[in-house]
Amino acid sequence: MRVSTGTSRLLRVGVGITLAFIYIPLIVIAIYAFNKGITLKWPPESLSTKWFGEAFHNQDVKDAFVNSLKVGAVATAIALVLGTLASLGVGRHQFFGRETVSFLVVIPIALPGIVTAIALRNTFTEVFGITLGLFTVIVAHATFCIVVVYNNVIARLRRVSASFEEASADLGAHTWQTFRYITVPTLRTALVAGALLAFALSFDEIIVTNFTIGAGEQTLPVWIFTQLTRGQQFPIVNVVAVIVVLLSIIPVYLAHRLTREEGGATAGRAAKGEGEIAEVTAMP
Repeated sequence: MRVSTGTSRLLRVGVGITLAFIYIPLIVIAIYAFNKGITLKWPPESLSTKWFGEAFHNQDVKDAFVNSLKVGAVATAIALVLGTLASLGVGRHQFFGRETVSFLVVIPIALPGIVTAIALRNTFTEVFGITLGLFTVIVAHATFCIVVVYNNVIARLRRVSASFEEASADLGAHTWQTFRYITVPTLRTALVAGALLAFALSFDEIIVTNFTIGAGEQTLPVWIFTQLTRGQQFPIVNVVAVIVVLLSIIPVYLAHRLTREEGGATAGRAAKGEGEIAEVTAMP
């Protein structure tokens, strides 16, 4: 599609305004991370990297970071299994209420975080009598991470014909052979992208975490939130916030690259897997 020079310039200005609207606050935080003083002034009177050293040697920050990694990794693993199973059930089978099931799976991501947090906290403490801790945070995060994995996998399943699995069955492959050589190669990038996005979502989550975590335990976002009331910690908070942003960019960027994969490449891998199935089933 060809556009006029004026329209092209207008679009560029619009893109620039959009990016500025999104990223100027992040740039401000990054600049404050190098502020030499304790108080926040704009612009900073002088710059220094000393607060980065303070942050890296702060034991509370280290413990919170490790907790965030643990919660994100386990919640992502749970979401990867349950989200994939749900997407395979909805995407590859016809049954009454299929669209309703799909709708119910994605609802948690649309609910207000405070509502989900209160519901989960009451369920853990009042219904099941579970003491709040990292376990409850992991389960809570998995409830909305499932949606991310589900959406990625179901989108891939809708773009890839079920004929590959059917051809594999016609060649004599059993269910697990089909899953290993056809389904997994077809969904590989969607699974990885979904897992990366789920981890990023879990790593940054604050509202649900704050309601479901135990006393004396913190994830990195919770640590940042609790330190905002302490003026002496402002410089370190800014440094940690910058680190969280940088760490969050990595999985999101990788997921973006993976989801750009052409459908033809996916089909090619599936066809390759079908050939492997034929070789396996031909073996005596």
